[in-house]
Amino acid sequence: MRARIDQRIARAAELAALGGETSRLLSLYGELLRFQKPIFEAFQSRQITDVRALVPYFSRLIDLVNKAGPDPLARFASTHLQTAADRESLLLAHWEGNAGDASGTSANDFFARVLLQPFAESLATRGLVEARSDSGTCPFCSHKPAVAALRGEGDGGKRWLICSLCSTEWEYRRIICPNCAEEDKEKLPVYLAEGLEYVRVDGCDTCRSYLKSVDLTRNGLAVPVVDEVATVVLNIWAEEHDYTKIEFNLLGM
Repeated sequence: MRARIDQRIARAAELAALGGETSRLLSLYGELLRFQKPIFEAFQSRQITDVRALVPYFSRLIDLVNKAGPDPLARFASTHLQTAADRESLLLAHWEGNAGDASGTSANDFFARVLLQPFAESLATRGLVEARSDSGTCPFCSHKPAVAALRGEGDGGKRWLICSLCSTEWEYRRIICPNCAEEDKEKLPVYLAEGLEYVRVDGCDTCRSYLKSVDLTRNGLAVPVVDEVATVVLNIWAEEHDYTKIEFNLLGM
């Protein structure tokens, strides 16, 4: 069920071509996906497992950011990512879970995530990963989900969480918060925006977190990780109502 990188690239281009407020975001996202594709393919075909092999890709990523990314990212690269040692340190800190205060929505996290995503996905595709889990974190890499997919099955539907790092999908119960395991339906509100009925905000009033879910029974052309980026208006609604996203996407939203 994992959406291939080519599918993500095509969907990002399709949505960007529609114009609107998210067109520039989707264009940048598409550029990042095209950057990630050869990394994924190279690491998968060569069975590379050393995260330090990502260091040579920094130069191309920095060039991309200087050309199409926001100024804060370019400034961060010019001051913090000048040497191979700086770049290796950033990758190792994030991969080993020692990023500390540098993690989150910062530029530091952006550069690490862009490179680590295709690396982690290449590792996840090499073996069997548990397709169903009672945990709200990825059964392969233990990271939190970036988005959920709702798929029809029989008389109902199932929810699949999609890892923010390695893109692994695992089946997870629908009426439960992936962040704190709250099960009281009254404390799990759902928000739908007019014109975007196939994407919804699943909130939790206990931990004040939220996760967006893409309903593929309403829009079979959607690619959850891409359509999640395209629906920033839902992020704004959630944040205005004091919900915090369980995990940020590639663009830090």
